[in-house]
Amino acid sequence: MTNFKINDRIVGENATTFIVAELSANHNQSYELAEKTIIAAKEAGADAVKLQTYTADTITLDSDKDYFKIQHGTVWDGTTLHKLYQKAFTPWEWHAPLKKLTEKLGMIFFSTPFDFTAVDFLEDLGVGVYKVASFEVHDIPLIEKIASKKKPIIISTGIASLGDMDEAVSAIIKNGNGEFCLLKCTSSYPAPIEEINLKTMPKLGEIFNCVYGVSDHTLGGTVSSAAVALGASIVEKHFILDRSLGGEDSSFSMEPKEFKKMVSEIRIVEKALGRVEFGLTKSTQVAKSFGRSLFISEDIKAGEKLTEKNIRSVRPAGGLHPRYYYEILGREARIDLTLGEPLKWEFLR
Repeated sequence: MTNFKINDRIVGENATTFIVAELSANHNQSYELAEKTIIAAKEAGADAVKLQTYTADTITLDSDKDYFKIQHGTVWDGTTLHKLYQKAFTPWEWHAPLKKLTEKLGMIFFSTPFDFTAVDFLEDLGVGVYKVASFEVHDIPLIEKIASKKKPIIISTGIASLGDMDEAVSAIIKNGNGEFCLLKCTSSYPAPIEEINLKTMPKLGEIFNCVYGVSDHTLGGTVSSAAVALGASIVEKHFILDRSLGGEDSSFSMEPKEFKKMVSEIRIVEKALGRVEFGLTKSTQVAKSFGRSLFISEDIKAGEKLTEKNIRSVRPAGGLHPRYYYEILGREARIDLTLGEPLKWEFLR
């Protein structure tokens, strides 16, 4: 796995997990709520805030034909794509002030563009990284347009086959961009735990020699923490100020307390992962003093032989290593020895 920079932040190998709070539609068309949500994301430990840049007309067609009706057992069933996106989109005039706020708070601001005009808009805005959504993974011209900006690209793979991923990655590389991350994603909202298949994630990194992570639509933070244990460099979760506010994505979004708990758990996992280390740490050096060694288990007179009764391997350390047990059996004591003394070579003939 490699790494890349988003602005001044290193993402990938030997870097801390890049934790993204997805604002999505959770502003409910209120700019004030969007600002409050971003501030809460900072307080909850997010490294970045991600928006989605589209309008209903740039992402779909205003049609009531069956093709455009949502009726597949999702949380949005009963409406059309155009009507859904009219409610969910983030006004483009909000982007600049929200970017300014995000960066003032010390986080990275970026977005998912859904058409060429959105890419140009975000490029003019000066974003340092682009996101490709799961449902746009087949839009090779859009991916090529994004790749041409020579910025890192984060791709969700929710509806992509391995062949689809290969085609998308090839499009990025063909356009002279080698900095990308593939996110294991299950495009179901919320996503069933049994369909997550996190073991696929490091395989993506191996196949495509890239940074990898997870776009997690499950409830809670367990899957994200587990992903970090498997090497995820990026974790993305939908973030909402309060699920009771409702909204298009509220049912599978994390509230601040939940998100903060997840961040804390991820940071603990990072510390636990540490590095490959076969030596003893400071704490285990102390513990080593309680390991086994050879001790006198009965009083022994000078000239008396060492036997299985008067010599034992016990805790703590301090005596000869237990590896010498059979070597010293039958040897004679050079001096009187008492129960509880650690056995030393100098005590033996």
